[in-house]
Amino acid sequence: MRKKQQKKLVYGIIGLGRFGFAVAESLAANDCELVVVDRDEDKINKASGFTDNAYVINSLTKESLQQAGIHECDIVIIGIAGEIDVCILTTLYVKRFGVNRVIVKATSEEHGDILEMMGAEVVYPERDMAVRLANKLLAPNLLEYIELSDDINIMEIELTDKMAGQSILSLDVRKNYQLNIVAIKHDDNVIIDFKPSYQFSRGDTITVIGRKENIERFESVL
Repeated sequence: MRKKQQKKLVYGIIGLGRFGFAVAESLAANDCELVVVDRDEDKINKASGFTDNAYVINSLTKESLQQAGIHECDIVIIGIAGEIDVCILTTLYVKRFGVNRVIVKATSEEHGDILEMMGAEVVYPERDMAVRLANKLLAPNLLEYIELSDDINIMEIELTDKMAGQSILSLDVRKNYQLNIVAIKHDDNVIIDFKPSYQFSRGDTITVIGRKENIERFESVL
């Protein structure tokens, strides 16, 4: 029996500023189906290079969004935070369309609170980038991190030369730092099924999960 193909998600991007355009370009690079709208014809012309569904909309009304096909999208990202009233009204329209996920860029906590009350997921790109930069400045060996909660983080850390030759067992980050190693990157290979006897090599990176203070304590001894 032939397995039924899963329907591809359709993404809508409203507003092609730096945030919206970067999201649209990244999704298109991963072969996602897109509907993008903006009032700027030059931006829409650029977006036409990676999607056939790029539309100039001078006024974001319920009717104009429907004509562009936003109401048929599974996920909609709204990146027009600079015009708070337009952003809120557009979010209202999209929510009323019944779109499964609505992700909206906010410029302040108050703006974000209103959007969350409307049932949207809120992102703060500038603030998140600033926090990410600060963490990398404070922890030079930190490559990437994800906040799961206020306390628990997942972080990718580059091991220093002094860790080369040590095994997972001898390092014992679980006992010494209350952290769990979930992946090891060696050269271009990501290893998730590793033994305690695995010996780290120069240039290896590890992905750990645990409390932020424990990760920082571990990073400080590298």
